Amino acid sequence: MPQDYVTVNLEEGRPTVDIALRRLSSELVRLRAQRVKAVKLIHGYGSSGVGGALRVGVRQHLEHLKKKGAIKLYVPGEKFEIFSIDTIKMLDQCESLRSDRDLGRYNNGVTLVLL
Repeated sequence: MPQDYVTVNLEEGRPTVDIALRRLSSELVRLRAQRVKAVKLIHGYGSSGVGGALRVGVRQHLEHLKKKGAIKLYVPGEKFEIFSIDTIKMLDQCESLRSDRDLGRYNNGVTLVLL
């Protein structure tokens, strides 16, 4: 039985935004082929306190993928809480996300993606 969701650490090795986005794209293709329903992306929030280029770049890329129909939905970690409409949609599609440790923790260093 395939895993419902997996975690991908995009900040590992401190890559540039371009390298992280290439890794993100290849991981999404691989995970979709494995029938994974959702992906939790760890991209950090930026140690400078002003946003973090990786977080911004990843979320812009996910918005582009959503508009193209390549992903169904994404939820920034700071909005991953039970009163968010998008979170509710995600939890309905991937039940095991209900036990994710970041649910309700407003963690802006992660983003969740529904494939």
